[in-house]
Amino acid sequence: MHIIIGILMIIAGALITVYSEKMLNAFGAIAWFERYLGVEGGSRLGYKLVGIFVFFLGVLALTNLIQGFLLWALSPLLGLGRGGA
Repeated sequence: MHIIIGILMIIAGALITVYSEKMLNAFGAIAWFERYLGVEGGSRLGYKLVGIFVFFLGVLALTNLIQGFLLWALSPLLGLGRGGA
């Protein structure tokens, strides 16, 4: 099952990245991207970054490494990995 989900995420991430202009036309500019990315066309760059992130998560899901990555990435927020109680 993780293989199918991974492939679908890879396809979705690639499509978001390639068609960022069409995504911008369909969904409009995102104010947060425009403000904090600090470049002209910040929303386009934001859509591309989201697409690359989805693609990366898809590769992790495809190879069944996503659980370890998420535990590593979220352990500081969840308080995991601390010694003691």
